[in-house]
Amino acid sequence: MSYQRIACLSTEAVETLYALGAEDCIAGISGFTVYPPRARQEKPKISGFTSGKLERILEVKPDLVIAFSDLQAEMARDLIREGIEVHVFNHRDIAGILRMVGNLGALVGKAAEAEILVQGLSAHLADARAAAASLPRAPKVYFEEWHDPMISGIGWVSELIGIAGGSDVFTDRARAQGAKQRVVSAEEVIERAPEIIIGSWCGKKFVPDHVRARPGWESVPAVRDNELHEIKSADILAPGAIAITHGLTQLTQLFEDWAARQPA
Repeated sequence: MSYQRIACLSTEAVETLYALGAEDCIAGISGFTVYPPRARQEKPKISGFTSGKLERILEVKPDLVIAFSDLQAEMARDLIREGIEVHVFNHRDIAGILRMVGNLGALVGKAAEAEILVQGLSAHLADARAAAASLPRAPKVYFEEWHDPMISGIGWVSELIGIAGGSDVFTDRARAQGAKQRVVSAEEVIERAPEIIIGSWCGKKFVPDHVRARPGWESVPAVRDNELHEIKSADILAPGAIAITHGLTQLTQLFEDWAARQPA
């Protein structure tokens, strides 16, 4: 018997369940949910990402709570103490995203639908790799997940940059388990000389002028050439299908546009 009332503390669980046609089993969603847009009108918002009131989650009477990573460990602990079953995903790469889709599908009796979704996502990844092959070379990319302190891109973001044909200048940090290990200094960015800077400030609007004003950054090729771009965090920083469909598509377009601007 599959679960009937699922509380989703993470946005990728919401988008996945809708994509599988299992939205009827969603009892509550994260307040940060963006996709699909109708979820915000149809489902009660029961938590933030790293915080939430226990009673608000319990009010929707979940028979399962879906959470993500150690960042939601305290909420998971409190729910377990209340006798609630909790499944915490902890993936940080593309393989983990595809695995999450399959596992979530199995939990709600939608294994076949999940397999079709995984096949579609895999095809999208293959198409992006094929498109990247036509780039004259890989642009050096600095992806900024936060600005104070400066945090470079997490694992699946770094992978997507590579699939789209770019070269993440901080790929050595991307596999780190926590954000603290991905904090970078201004001097490191200057030294690695990215040709494209992508800002995705975790729900906050990216401000290119703030980047341009950083001391010494006028020498950074991306700043010099005005290659400062935004991908909204909802499109790439949640480890679900949207990162592959929306995020990867935008990366592909950014790199193709960059290539077209390069001298012959």
